[in-house]
Amino acid sequence: MTGKVVEALPGTKFKVELENGHTIIAHISGKMRKHYIRLVPGDKVEVEMTPYDLTQGRISFRLRDEPARSAA
Repeated sequence: MTGKVVEALPGTKFKVELENGHTIIAHISGKMRKHYIRLVPGDKVEVEMTPYDLTQGRISFRLRDEPARSAA
């Protein structure tokens, strides 16, 4: 599921707004932490969620911003 980082919270947690409009609290996955991948509000991310608690998730990937292509 994809979403957008809205706010950085203490303890490497982030408030993420999902495509469907819901807002969840998500933490960074271990691989992202290991490779020092930083997130700032406005980044698009891929989130993993468990069916047991739909208010929490894990950020597993930061999606790249595609630069606008010029029609040359």
